[in-house]
Amino acid sequence: MLQLLRQNFAKTVIPQLQKAGHFSTLPLPVQPLAVSPSRAPRSVWVENLDTVEEQKLAIRELSCEVFGATPRIDIVHQNIHWQRMIRFVSFAHSKTRNEVRGGGRKPWAQKGLGRARHGSIRSPLWRGGGIAHGPRSPTTHFFMLPFFTRVLGLVTTLSIKLAQDDLHIVKDLEIPTDDPQFMRDLIQERVWGPSVLFIDSSDIMPRNITAIADDIPQVNLMPVYGLNVYSMLKHNTLVLTESAAKDIETKLSEQLHRNDSRSLMSKFLVDR
Repeated sequence: MLQLLRQNFAKTVIPQLQKAGHFSTLPLPVQPLAVSPSRAPRSVWVENLDTVEEQKLAIRELSCEVFGATPRIDIVHQNIHWQRMIRFVSFAHSKTRNEVRGGGRKPWAQKGLGRARHGSIRSPLWRGGGIAHGPRSPTTHFFMLPFFTRVLGLVTTLSIKLAQDDLHIVKDLEIPTDDPQFMRDLIQERVWGPSVLFIDSSDIMPRNITAIADDIPQVNLMPVYGLNVYSMLKHNTLVLTESAAKDIETKLSEQLHRNDSRSLMSKFLVDR
């Protein structure tokens, strides 16, 4: 019935409106949608590591979804708090009345002396007795942050690092020597800050930069699968290889647009 009404409307009413001049029969020109500058891809220089002096090799475009998100300091704080709490175990311990030494016999008779009735001098009511509701060790503070809060934490931190000019892209991690002074001069020349975190797509790094990272405590190496908010904020400068930037962009974009979000937002189970 509804389909018949639509056909009748198209055959009778629309031609009458066209004859009356209410609207033109020509289609209106379609204007292209303007892309907001804030959502445009982020363009960064690809630098080298084989010389102390900085050289621009190419320009790389980064996704605005991953490297141009709105800074959310609250999400960053939640991720930092979560990472500090999941590895914290409290060893504060107090003894109950059963664990305190002594107090095996009844201090005095139950009746006849006019004194308050007691069964042990190690009761929590007594000085030197046990603690009724004190801390018990070991106490873990483990909890699981929601999945998309963790994903947005990575996206927000990467965007903040890039906005502050603390994120750099290099071609690879190949350097000509394993002398630590070469890396110190390179960091000082490029004003990368005291601490630098190098991220690569593989967990097998080149030999020279691995030897340098062993000698300089402020220079650390990490594969893509170990990237986290705490480590990025702990270091002044974040250096990504081209392959690492591509992997991070692909993985985080996939997580932001996955279609099983409802199952991921369910309550976390330890045996999952």
